[in-house]
Amino acid sequence: MSNQDRSGSKIVRLLSMAGYPALFAALVGVTIAFWRPLVDGISDPEALRAWVEGYGAAAPLAFILVQVVQVVIFAIPGEFPQLAAGYLFGTPAGIAYTLVGAAIGSAIGFLAGRVLGRPFLRVIMSEERRAQFEELIISPRGISTLFLLYLIPGIPKDVLCYIAGIGPIRLWFYLVASTAGRIPGVALSVITGAAAAERKWLLAGIVIGIAVVLFGAGLLMRKQLLNLLQRFARRDQS
Repeated sequence: MSNQDRSGSKIVRLLSMAGYPALFAALVGVTIAFWRPLVDGISDPEALRAWVEGYGAAAPLAFILVQVVQVVIFAIPGEFPQLAAGYLFGTPAGIAYTLVGAAIGSAIGFLAGRVLGRPFLRVIMSEERRAQFEELIISPRGISTLFLLYLIPGIPKDVLCYIAGIGPIRLWFYLVASTAGRIPGVALSVITGAAAAERKWLLAGIVIGIAVVLFGAGLLMRKQLLNLLQRFARRDQS
């Protein structure tokens, strides 16, 4: 490796170590501004509705920003904002706003991974997790595998955008595959929130039951499912 390459690698590493914490801190500030009313809404849903309505026509934008933050700071669970989307906006609009926010957040993560590369990923996640998912994503069937990773319940999804950014997949194809894979899980959460807003407790209970079963199955079978995906991804290499 030339001195120039080593210098460039050091610059990327420094940017990774300094840039992401700065981005994280800025997003935490936004989270505090928007997240607290959402959390308080668990105990007082009508107060939550009043807070969102206070933004008027900008209410969907406020929610989309919350969803963007949740995806970029992938340690934040995504289920609650999805439930809130259904409660606040109903099923069709809630699904749309959630997917738009998730797509924007995923694009930010994808581009961060692409620009800063593996040194950046080593700062924000374990090497084991990066290597496991990178092998699947950079395979000849990377786009199909990405779709399946986002589709399977129990697989950590938001971290995948950073890993996808270092592979050969184009941003547009990544966003199509990841958004399509998110739809079933997002729909279940949003429908639950909408049912709760309309006091349709039986429907909410049924949907929650389905979601819990699918999520539990995904967790329990994660290793087997990832092994199947590895065989699927490598099929064209044999």
